[in-house]
Amino acid sequence: MAEPLLSQQDFWHQLLALLLAAAVVMGSPGPATISVTAVGAAFGMRHSLRYTCGIVLGTIAVLLVVATGVMAVLTSMPRLAPLLAFASAAYILYLAFKIAAAPPLAARVAEASRPTWLAGFLLAVANPKAYVAIAAVFAGASSSQGARDIGLWLKLTVLALMIVAIHALWLVAGAAFARFLRQPAASRIINLVFAATLVLTTALAVFG
Repeated sequence: MAEPLLSQQDFWHQLLALLLAAAVVMGSPGPATISVTAVGAAFGMRHSLRYTCGIVLGTIAVLLVVATGVMAVLTSMPRLAPLLAFASAAYILYLAFKIAAAPPLAARVAEASRPTWLAGFLLAVANPKAYVAIAAVFAGASSSQGARDIGLWLKLTVLALMIVAIHALWLVAGAAFARFLRQPAASRIINLVFAATLVLTTALAVFG
C-alpha cells in the first residue's frame, strides 16, 4: 500500500514543478506577453480578445512544434534560421509601430485598426522567446527524475492551460491601463512605453 502512495506523491511533485517552471519561464515578460498587455491597454479588453486568442493558439502551435522536434530540424538548417529570425523581428517591429501609433480609446471607431487574431497568431509563431522558453520548460520536465510518470500528453495539456492562463493575466493587466488612455497625452506616452518594451524584449530574446 505504501508504494502506490509514494508514487502518487512523486507524481504531484513533478506536476507542481512543471507548473512553477512554466509560470516563471513562460510567464516572464517577452514579445507575446508584452504585446498582449500593450494591445489590451491600447484597445481595451473586449477589442483585444481576438488578438489574445491568436497569441494563445500560436503559442500552443509553438509548443507542439517544440514537443515534436520540428523546431530542432528547422534550426539545424544554417540558411533558414537567420531568415526566420529576421522575419520574426520585422513583424514584431511592425506591431510595435502599430501600438505606438494607436489613437486614444475615445477616438477609435474603425474595426480595421484593431489587431486581429491572425496578427496575434503570426506574432506568437514568430516570437523567438516562445521557442526558447517552452523548450527549456519541456526539456527540464523531461530530464527531471520521475518526470516520465507525468506523460507526454499530460505535459502538453498542462503547458497549454498555462499558456491560456498566462496570457489572460497579461491581458487583464494591460486592460487595467485602458481607462488612462482616453486622454491623448497619457495614451501616447503609455503606448510608446509599451511599444519600446516590446522592441526591447524582442531584442533580448534574439540577441540575449
